[in-house]
Formats: sequence, structure tokens, C-alpha cells
Amino acid sequence: MAKRRIISFLAAGFVLGVMSPAIADTTDVKWRNVVEIKKTGAHCVDDPNCFNRYHPAIKPVATAKPGDHIIFHTRDALDADLDLDSVADDVTAVDLNLVHPMTGPVFIEGAERGDVLAVKLVDIDPDEYGYTVIVPGFGFLRDKFTEPYLVNWQLTRNAAVSDQMPGIAVPYEAFPGSIGVLPGEQEVAAWKAREAALGAAGGVALPPEPTGALPAAVCGPEGSNKDDCLRTIPPRENGGNMDVQQMQLGTTLLLPCFIDGCGLFIGDVHYAQGDGEVSGTAVEMGATVTVSAQIRKGEGANITSPQVEGGAQIKAMEPSSFYQTIGMPLKGAGEVPAFQTYIDSQKIADLENLSEDLTLAARDALLQMIDHITRTYGLSPEQAYILSSVAVDLRVGQVVDVPNYIITAVLNRDVFIEK
Repeated sequence: MAKRRIISFLAAGFVLGVMSPAIADTTDVKWRNVVEIKKTGAHCVDDPNCFNRYHPAIKPVATAKPGDHIIFHTRDALDADLDLDSVADDVTAVDLNLVHPMTGPVFIEGAERGDVLAVKLVDIDPDEYGYTVIVPGFGFLRDKFTEPYLVNWQLTRNAAVSDQMPGIAVPYEAFPGSIGVLPGEQEVAAWKAREAALGAAGGVALPPEPTGALPAAVCGPEGSNKDDCLRTIPPRENGGNMDVQQMQLGTTLLLPCFIDGCGLFIGDVHYAQGDGEVSGTAVEMGATVTVSAQIRKGEGANITSPQVEGGAQIKAMEPSSFYQTIGMPLKGAGEVPAFQTYIDSQKIADLENLSEDLTLAARDALLQMIDHITRTYGLSPEQAYILSSVAVDLRVGQVVDVPNYIITAVLNRDVFIEK
């Protein structure tokens, strides 16, 4: 009798299922309003949603409302043809005029010059391939590492591994290396002038370069503003290439708006990076980045450069095991560090100890760390430099104990796979 009732119940349920409308699976339940900026073509030059210079004349490619989820499909920092079969010689073929391809800009409805855009990082979906390179003439130790070098990484949301770095797994801690808003006309003029003055004094400055500049109609050799489109390599008050790894999932970046709509963009996403990005690159990758934005009206009077709000993200990034070197502003007699050559001071060359110099202290800490890695783990100097770029944090120890301010280099020993 009980068996008949069960069969009758199942039969009735089957009839009801056939006759009643289908109930949606939870995957069909939606609540987000999504604005998606996709990429097309092999490179930025093929993609109308991509640009690699900054100027307010660059037109938005999409419009979003506050609270929308904006999905940016981004390209790698070098806009390169590198892949898992690439070798060091392929690095020399990279055209640095194409750095960095940005996805956007996006016009945020209701945002005006003088506001602040609060951009929350919702998600980063990594590509399967990434790379870290040494480019001759670039990087913190460019005078020490003068030959090209390349590490190809296989990426998942767990870790990055590489045949060129056996025994190492770098944990997934992704963030946008470049994220920001477009400058206004007056910012372009002011920033261009101050960088030109630095260049005239012998410092490193990158003036506008129309070759390879996109969009070509605005920034290229025949572009309407070719002499005023700013390069994307230096970060500025609009954000851009800040390379600050603490901008992890869940944090909120505060950006002052310089034009109506702000002109939000993202690119140059990093799978992982140490504080300093010392070789010049992190674990570089293309990615799909989701953010949401809110407007803080009139806050541009108080927030004039990027700032970040977060929770436990920094704590979560801390290693469970570390090794630390202590750097001081020391150098060899007769040596002028690469970053100080433009000062042209014989006084610096003769000294072995500089006063209150954090950059020299960072160099000292990093050189000690590279020596420790090569001695302890059997890596080559180039491998140690690459590892330092993706898994060593340069941190300020103190800025009061004159003349020797302290920078430390902290190695995340969790990256070494136990055998």
C-alpha cells in the first residue's frame, strides 16, 4: 500500500511538473546591472576600446551609472606577443612605445570635475599565461642587470608556476597595476611642464611620444593633440601606473575627477607583485576585471591624489614565513648610483654614506636579498632579481635615525615548494 502511494505521489509530481511553468535555476536569478568593455583584435591598435596615452580629448567608449558592475577586459602591460614558448631574446623585440594598453575610458554618469570617484575592486579573473621580464635599461637595478631575461608563468587562481623558476609557486594576489581617470586640460599642462623641467635638469622624464600612441586620431603622429598626450609609465595624481599591490579584491580606490564623467580606465593587471616591482615587471597578465564606482560629490577639494580604503586585505597578504634584509644608505667610494647620476655631484661620488637616502637604502637591502636568495636557494642572480620583483616587499623601517634611514626587504618564504 505504501509503495502505491509513493508511486502515485511521484506520478502526480511528474504531471504537475509538466503542466506548471518551469522554475528557474538560481543561475538565472540576476541582480546586477553590468556594463562590459570587451577587447577585439590581437593588440591595442586593433581595438577601439583601448588606448595608451592620457588626454581629456580621448572619448569614452562606454557609460556607466554609479553602482553598476563595470567589467574591463584588459591586455598585458607590454601589449606583446609573448607566450609560454617565448625566450629572453623575444624581450628585445618589445616596442616600449606601446606601453601600457588601457581598457576604457568609461564615462560615469553624474560625476563632475571636483568630485571623487570611489572604485571598489570586485573581481579579477586571470588569463592562463603571465610573464616577468628584465628589460635592458629599465628596472631598479638596471646598472647591474643589463641583459634581457624572461620567466613564463602558468596561472591559476591558486598559484603561478614556471619551468624557469622550478620549486617556486607564487600565490594569487591580483590587482590592477594601472587604474585611474583621465586628466583635464590644466593637469596635462602642469604635469607636462614639471616633467619637462626634470628632463632639462638631467632627470628621467618621458615627454609625449606620438609614435605608437593610441588613439591615433588624438595622440598619434597626425593626432589632434599629439604633443600633449601624456605617457602611461609614470603614475600621477590621476592614478595610472601606481603598481600598489595592496589594491586587492574588496578595497576601494579613491580618485579625484579632473573631467566630467571622470574617464575611468584599467589595464596592466598583475597576478602578483612584491612592493617595489624591482625588475620593472610583476607577474604581468591580461585579465577580466570587475569594479563598481560611486561618486563622492565635491571631495576633490580634499582628495587630490589617489587614496585607498580597505579591510583585512593587507593582513591576508602577509607571509607565514619570511626572511628580511636591512638596508642603509651605503655605497662604494667613487660610485654614483644610477638613480642619482643626473644630480652630477662629485660630492656624492666620493662619499660611502649618504644622508637620509631611502632609495639608496632600498638598493642596499635588495642587493643583500638577491645575494641571500642565490646563496640559500641556488637560483641565478637573474632568477633572484625576478623573484624579488614578484615576492619581496621593500618596506620603510624608519626615517628618523640620521643619517641612516632604513629600508627592509622581506622575502615571502611561502613561495618555495616543500619537497
